[in-house]
Amino acid sequence: MMVIAMQVFAQDQKAGVSSDSLYASDKIYVVVVCAAVILLGLILFLFSIDKRLKKLEKYSSSKN
Repeated sequence: MMVIAMQVFAQDQKAGVSSDSLYASDKIYVVVVCAAVILLGLILFLFSIDKRLKKLEKYSSSKN
């Protein structure tokens, strides 16, 4: 049980150091912008696929 607890504390310290360095160098904003752009691209891609599927469904239902 002690070994598991020590590993958890060790990981917490390392994570804090990397996030603190990102905040200090203002690179966190670059990471946030990149994540937002990727998320926006995925959302737009999914909406375009949905639009195409609706068009295909409408075409196939009118054809029958």
